[in-house]
Amino acid sequence: MSKYLFQRILRSLLTLVIIITIVFVLMRQMPIEGYFENFDKLTEEQIQVGLEGMGLLDPMPVQVVNFYKQLLNGDLGMSRRYRANVPVVDILSTKIPVSVKLGSLSILVSLLVGLPMGMNMARFKGKWFDKFGTLFIVFIQAVPAAVYFLFIQLYGSTLLKVPLLFDASKPLCWVLPVISMSLGNIAYYAMWLRRYMVDESTKDYVRLASAKGVAENKIMTRHIFRNAFVPLVQYLPTSFLNTVIGSIYIESLYSIPGMGGLLVDVIKKNDNNMVQAIVLLYATVGVIGLLLGDILMTLVDPRISLKNKGGGR
Repeated sequence: MSKYLFQRILRSLLTLVIIITIVFVLMRQMPIEGYFENFDKLTEEQIQVGLEGMGLLDPMPVQVVNFYKQLLNGDLGMSRRYRANVPVVDILSTKIPVSVKLGSLSILVSLLVGLPMGMNMARFKGKWFDKFGTLFIVFIQAVPAAVYFLFIQLYGSTLLKVPLLFDASKPLCWVLPVISMSLGNIAYYAMWLRRYMVDESTKDYVRLASAKGVAENKIMTRHIFRNAFVPLVQYLPTSFLNTVIGSIYIESLYSIPGMGGLLVDVIKKNDNNMVQAIVLLYATVGVIGLLLGDILMTLVDPRISLKNKGGGR
């Protein structure tokens, strides 16, 4: 197990290095306007002096090495246009807690609603609750998210009597964004848990437990749900981390000062350093999520062995 984890961590680090390097090189191909405030008012000499001071005139390998040195010291550079001459780390430190809180609440709602929904859909397969859950899942997946997000904002704000603009100090202002962010995960968890539980319900061990007179509720919760939850648990860390770093559309829709809206703003303002830092953050979260998913599977189901090639993934 420890050997496998060590190898996975090394592979994850290598993946991150490749992604970070590619993103860094691509961002260096962007127009240089993104590195200057009031670019139109600068002379050619001032631009060249600025580029030299930022190290953008050095050969690309030298720039990459210098970037990694700064990265290891926790330096992601300076914002040039979003907030002129403000460290990127300082800007992110005020944005990330908002997205983490919003994302954590939405994941909690998703688990509390999606898992029981999927379990009951499997338990009452073919009945009204299963049909209702299937209709909900099809609606969430078929209808563009922007459509029902707008309806939730429009009618929800009227029903709850909350302002359209987000105010972190008012608990009611969290309700609509959390509901909007949780809908996709609720449908995802319910759909796959139902599928896995229906598959498990046909296994021999379920028939044996039923023949022995074990109560249906006990079979459903202690046996079928437990085994069906194993393949689903692999995706929980990724969905959680992807949620807590912010929803681009929802945070922009409600004017939430988090990571999602920030990415839209810095792209509009062509702040290359900010775009680079946020993209790197998203990539890091994705790689870590995959690693945590594998680890979590082994903790939930001890039968999964990650140290032997025959039983490895």
